[in-house]
Amino acid sequence: MSERIEIVAPQAGWPDAFAALKAEILAAIPPPHAIHHIGSTAVPGLPAKDVIDVQITVTDLATFDDSGLVALGFVARYDLVDHAPPGLDLAEPELSKRFYKAPGRPANIHVRELGRYNQRFALLCRDFLRAHPVATAAYGLVKQRLAARFPDDADAYYDIKDPVFDIIIDGAEEWALRTGWRLPAGD
Repeated sequence: MSERIEIVAPQAGWPDAFAALKAEILAAIPPPHAIHHIGSTAVPGLPAKDVIDVQITVTDLATFDDSGLVALGFVARYDLVDHAPPGLDLAEPELSKRFYKAPGRPANIHVRELGRYNQRFALLCRDFLRAHPVATAAYGLVKQRLAARFPDDADAYYDIKDPVFDIIIDGAEEWALRTGWRLPAGD
């Protein structure tokens, strides 16, 4: 049984929820790493599922020590591979990650390797949407309508949402080239 998809209005407390998670994570894992607030809750004004997404960037995914996270009750799901936009032939390491569900407040922890496609993708998309309110509003509307139409069918929701996001990343790539966007330091 999958979780019900519910999109809520932007919440003022999302940045504080991220900050609390970040502090907990920093105390639990060894450096080197960067921690970012990613996903829809990281974009001001964007409706979202009330789930905080956190990206931990590590230098080597294979040697990442997650024992501190597990000791805190984070539930691990290993060997996941992120979605690739159509037409991109990416090797599996470019999309690989470790994934954790946080205990308590709903949160997803994505551990990705520095310099990989999926690590950059999450940050570029977030920053592009932060800089483009029309794209943000349109994307929010798509998510709201999909959740209303498919509240109990995550496969249908993502089958449509992912290609919409592929259109967004295409625009984000052009924006990154035009503006000289670079990977940001941790949040």
